[in-house]
Amino acid sequence: MPKPIIELREYDIKPEQLKSYMEATSNAAELRKSLVPLRLFTLPETGGALNVATHLYYYEGGLEERDEKRSQQGGNEDWVKYLKSVKPCVQRQKSAIFVEADLVKDREEICGFENESLSRENHDECIYEMRRYKLKLGYDTLPNMLAAYDKGLNSKLQAEGTDESTSLISVMYCEVGQLNEVIEIWRHGHGVKAMQKSREASRKIHDWRLAISEIAEMAIEFKSTIHKPTSFSPFK
Repeated sequence: MPKPIIELREYDIKPEQLKSYMEATSNAAELRKSLVPLRLFTLPETGGALNVATHLYYYEGGLEERDEKRSQQGGNEDWVKYLKSVKPCVQRQKSAIFVEADLVKDREEICGFENESLSRENHDECIYEMRRYKLKLGYDTLPNMLAAYDKGLNSKLQAEGTDESTSLISVMYCEVGQLNEVIEIWRHGHGVKAMQKSREASRKIHDWRLAISEIAEMAIEFKSTIHKPTSFSPFK
C-alpha cells in the first residue's frame, strides 16, 4: 500500500504583484481544490522571507496519486489559463515531499493532514506557526530526533497554562528535498498572544526541556515562521 505524502510548495511572489497574484489565486481556489487535495494555503507574516505563497497538499495514494492528479491538472484548460495569468507574478517555485511522523496518528490530540479541512472558532485571528528543524546528516539522526520529540510531547501538550486555542496540526519529515528536515505545524486560534502563552507554558515543563536539549544536539538549524491562512484555505 502506498505511503501517504504531503507536498509543500513555496512560491516567491514579486512584492508589487502580490495583490494580483492573490486575487487570481482566490478566484481559482475552488478549481484548485477540485483538482488537487489542498489542505493549507498561507502567507508568512514574520520569521523569514515574506510574500511566499505556502501551500500543502495531502496525497493519500503517495507519489503515484500526485503524478496522476498533477497530470490531470495540467490538462485542464481553466487551470492552464490561471497559470498563464499568474506566471508574471512568480519569481521562484520550490517543492518538497514530506511524510507525517507516526506520532501524528498515535495521538488523538494531533489533527494531521489526513483530514480534508479544519475550521474552528476564532479562525479570523488564528495563525499557523511553522517550526523547521534542519538536522545533522546520518541515518540515525532523524529517527533519534523523532523519538526524543515523541518522548517529551505529551508533557508539552498537557502543559498547564497552554492557551486553549493552541493545537498541534502535524509533525512531518522530508523524503524528497532537503533531507533530515522536520517541520512541526501549530495552530494558534487566538493569534500571537496564544502562541506566546503556550510557549511560556511549555518552557516550564521538565520533560519537554529534556527533549529539546536532546534535539538541540542533533540540530544544525532551527527556524520559526508565523503564517496567516487565506480565506480559501481548507485549514483555517
